[in-house]
Amino acid sequence: MTQKTDFNFFHPLRVRWAEVDMQRVVFNGNYLLYFDVAFTEYWRATGLRDPLGQQKSGKELFVRKAQIEYHGSAGFDDELNIGVRCAKLGRSSMTINIAIFRGDDHLIDGELIYVYADTQAKKSTPIPDAWRERLAQVERVKPEGV
Repeated sequence: MTQKTDFNFFHPLRVRWAEVDMQRVVFNGNYLLYFDVAFTEYWRATGLRDPLGQQKSGKELFVRKAQIEYHGSAGFDDELNIGVRCAKLGRSSMTINIAIFRGDDHLIDGELIYVYADTQAKKSTPIPDAWRERLAQVERVKPEGV
């Protein structure tokens, strides 16, 4: 079971009215939006090349797989904390674990797999060593593969 202590980085987010459905809970597809917002802030906190810088270099991260597991529901005006961590670094891919909490309640688990790719060749390319070193510094426990 995922614990808050598994994460070194959290992004706070308050649920807005437009994000809930007729059942008065966050519409399931919005959790992927929350994952993206939290990952963007995690990446910003690492100080690594942002998406615009990646685009200029011709090499970017692309989502290859997204997975969500629901344990509970968030509702309008709930204050959430979204934990993000790099769990694994392969040659050209990285696995990002995400968990959403409301207080001590563990609501959602997620996993995003990103592939680093050359945009012209449309092929994967090795993750830079500088990225590996920085991600190992940011995480309390080195990501698998570093």
